[in-house]
Amino acid sequence: MTHRISQIAEYTGQEVELKGWVFNRRGSNKVQFLHLRDGSGFIQCVLGANDGPDELFANVKKLSQESSVVVRGTVKAEARAPYCGHELSITDVELVGDAKEYPISKKAHGDGFLMDNRHLWLRSRKQNLILRVRATIIKAVRDYLDDAGFLLVDSPIFTPNACEGTSTLFETDWFDDRKAYLSQSGQLYQEAAAMAFGKSYCFGPTFRAEKSKTRRHLNEFWMVEPEAAYMDLDGDMDLMEDFMVHVVECVLEKHAEELESVLERDLSALKRVKKPLQRIHYDDAVKMIQDLESKCEDPDLKELLKIEWGADFGSPHETELTKLFDRPIMVYGFPSQIKAFYMKKWPGRPEVSKSVDMLAPEGYGEIIGGGEREENLEMLLSEIKRHELDPKDFEWYLDLRRYGSVPHAGFGLGIERAVAWICGLNHVRETIPFARTLDRLTP
Repeated sequence: MTHRISQIAEYTGQEVELKGWVFNRRGSNKVQFLHLRDGSGFIQCVLGANDGPDELFANVKKLSQESSVVVRGTVKAEARAPYCGHELSITDVELVGDAKEYPISKKAHGDGFLMDNRHLWLRSRKQNLILRVRATIIKAVRDYLDDAGFLLVDSPIFTPNACEGTSTLFETDWFDDRKAYLSQSGQLYQEAAAMAFGKSYCFGPTFRAEKSKTRRHLNEFWMVEPEAAYMDLDGDMDLMEDFMVHVVECVLEKHAEELESVLERDLSALKRVKKPLQRIHYDDAVKMIQDLESKCEDPDLKELLKIEWGADFGSPHETELTKLFDRPIMVYGFPSQIKAFYMKKWPGRPEVSKSVDMLAPEGYGEIIGGGEREENLEMLLSEIKRHELDPKDFEWYLDLRRYGSVPHAGFGLGIERAVAWICGLNHVRETIPFARTLDRLTP
């Protein structure tokens, strides 16, 4: 029977067999310390020169980094041992596959080199943990929505029209000389699903052809997008708040110790993610930013903070605004001119949309965007024309307003930005197994 390192504590005092790879090896002529990883965790395996046949000790001493091995031995509790508080006293080692000189060593490597070797970099302890946290976030997201009565309904990746302009869409040839586009969002299709099931969500890859090199942008990323019938903006913000608190709690419950020890993440900001989260109208947020700008003594930052009503927030605006609070905030009521055609107008203020962004602290900015959708057919037609879109491209979408239209709302969470914030990473490229950016299409 093969055992997993993640469950090693259950076998204290017992003989086990582990199948994995040599993460590191160190020692002397008297003792060898073999650091093993098996994909579920890391453990130190120990062999003394007199603990077995001379051949076994000699073979262990020759093992190179990332050689694949089967290790057998006795599990011992050892508080001083690295990784998991247990170690393995080796009785036998079987070499499965020898490894050549491994390109990623303990010395410092540049980001470009590490991304070129991303297929190998995933094996490192930090990258391993980041993707485990990502998996936990995804599970927490799906569990929350499933338990809340949302049905998973997959949205298509190929779409027939560019609903918000073609400048940030990837275009591809379809059949019969038609064009198709890689989806920027599954939301429009979730509106159809919500009208059928009441509450639905999609989770999948989305694509943006933005020529951006910022630390927050990828050209391919993953989004979860819930949508609910009979939900208004207040209900949407309630859902976003409860949803985000749940996700952070799940990560802390499972990974708090590793986040601190492996990623050196300060958990204080995450532990403060509790309800209620502050809700700030865009009008007030602009005034707060203008006040920060007037008091700013750094001339470069002062220039970046300049803003007038009607403008969207940039990274400096989001960063400085969130510094005024100790947890994520929700800014709502953005100008209609900077939001999509389907966003509902504020009653009595058509220049304002019933939209909302959740901004994470510590400079991570927007992680969720959403709002209430326009359910009135005539208003939606008017907006489609105002945005110079062809109504014929949206006939199916307009049908949702013709046959039993109801108020509805939803939001989208970018998984990679959430992972970056929760893990305290400087760049989103480490939050996805294989990043696709302006200058990277491999590995």
